[in-house]
Amino acid sequence: MGNSYKTILGCVLTLSCAFVTHAAVAQTTDYPSKPIKIVVGFTPGGSTDAIGRQIANSFSKILGQSVIVENKPGANGNLATDFVRRAPPDGYTIFYTSIGHVTNPLIYKDAKYDPIKDFTPIGQVLAGPNILVVPPNSRFKNLKELIDYGRANPGKINFASSGIGSSLHLSGELFKQLSGVDMVHIPYKGAGSLMPHLMSGQVDLAFPNLPTGVSLVEQGQLRALGVTTATRSNAAPTIPTIAEAGVPNYDMSTWYGLVGPADLPAPVLKKLTDALAQTMNDPEFRSRLVTQGMDPKGSSPAEFTKFIQAESARWAAILKEMNVSAN
Repeated sequence: MGNSYKTILGCVLTLSCAFVTHAAVAQTTDYPSKPIKIVVGFTPGGSTDAIGRQIANSFSKILGQSVIVENKPGANGNLATDFVRRAPPDGYTIFYTSIGHVTNPLIYKDAKYDPIKDFTPIGQVLAGPNILVVPPNSRFKNLKELIDYGRANPGKINFASSGIGSSLHLSGELFKQLSGVDMVHIPYKGAGSLMPHLMSGQVDLAFPNLPTGVSLVEQGQLRALGVTTATRSNAAPTIPTIAEAGVPNYDMSTWYGLVGPADLPAPVLKKLTDALAQTMNDPEFRSRLVTQGMDPKGSSPAEFTKFIQAESARWAAILKEMNVSAN
């Protein structure tokens, strides 16, 4: 009787495992069979959100399924990061993340995640400069005036960012360190929410991504003092670099890419990487990024993994010198 029971139980378990395996294979083979979410960790209105929506539109056409953007602002993307980290690894929740993916664990003590082990890197999308801008009625007509005033009046200048640890914040902290200007940091929940306050003069300056900043400069709603990268941007060639305008060795660029929860099934990951490759090879998409001053990238999961590891090590050294912490 005992042996018969064990035999029956073994058969049941075998059939159950076979059923689960078959269901899992069918699920990945049919992917995507329902809408996909691309999570963005900032408010609507900034360049991160805009490019995330362009990617969603492209993926929707390529994958033949609805792809939507879901904004989850807060704590420089930490809320969105945790949401994606906890999501099922089925490919229906992916994250359009930024440099904050590697800097947040170094700055926020409660950001207890590993940027590699807790996620599946899909591929890098772009890199690009930020831009130092002031309100149109600002007393600062150029970078020298800002530096001279700031050095003579410590703590009298403030700068806004899209959150502690964001590329906007890190650009400002690096500027403080290299220029000797002591500025007060005012964090917002996203670039879209800080821009009205910047344009109206309620804050003194900010370092938004180039696409967001340069369009407002062209409309006369902001004044540009410099771009953050070592070389001038082809999208704004008349704007000097911060380095050439008065802060030697200043160089700061930001980057964005796609990741999913850890352990994405290989067939699902392949479909996502193929969709990203097609998107990055689309002349219209690339042209749109270049026009906005961004450098289109595109990479394999393995290449993006190595890149994230290298960025984690680099920013660990930089942030140790800056002594930046959110807690």
